[in-house]
Amino acid sequence: MTPWELLDTAPVTGDRGELRLYRRGEEYSILVSNGGGELMNSRLHGSEDALAERACSQVADRARPRVLVGGLGMGFTLAAALKQLPPGAEVTVAELVPAVVQWNRELLGGLAGHPLEDPRTIVHGGDVGVVLKREKSAFDAILLDVDNGPEGLTRRQNDWLYSFKGLEAAFDALRSAGVLAIWSAGPDGAFADRLRQVGFDVEETIARAHGPKKGARHTIWLATRPS
Repeated sequence: MTPWELLDTAPVTGDRGELRLYRRGEEYSILVSNGGGELMNSRLHGSEDALAERACSQVADRARPRVLVGGLGMGFTLAAALKQLPPGAEVTVAELVPAVVQWNRELLGGLAGHPLEDPRTIVHGGDVGVVLKREKSAFDAILLDVDNGPEGLTRRQNDWLYSFKGLEAAFDALRSAGVLAIWSAGPDGAFADRLRQVGFDVEETIARAHGPKKGARHTIWLATRPS
């Protein structure tokens, strides 16, 4: 079997450890060194695609929809969102680690069809939480593909996104009937209740990592701000 080749490393802002980008043939993997294991793999992005498809299909018919994507990863979530949205849409992708943006521009872009080159894409080099705190009634959909969901493994600071304050910020950043879509490695009943307490109407769905019927079962919450 072809061995994995380490291509680059990048520090994880505000935490110990680092991200490591590997390649094996045409397959890429990003791991975190502090015991978090593999964060993403270029062969296993079915649930990331589903996250964007299920949320953006609900807002694609709006006039000039605005979407916020938290976490660039390998670009699959961003690419799936762009496929659902009309020419006049605007998609801001927030990525905290500069090297991840660089990897997408130089090494990974072709995997998802070079979504950073789409004229509808705006890159925010920083924490998605900063955008949520700053914007009010600004987005038709917010997609959070950050860490491994409510039980994050990479950054303790990510916990804020899934706290009451973080969810309230997301609620306020959405327009009427806007959708907050959250990816998670697994189910979390307490988190779904938290979404409802903030005021969202919540639907919990399942998506497979390797297409519709294969791979690990991941959880996607579709939380809608009432009209």
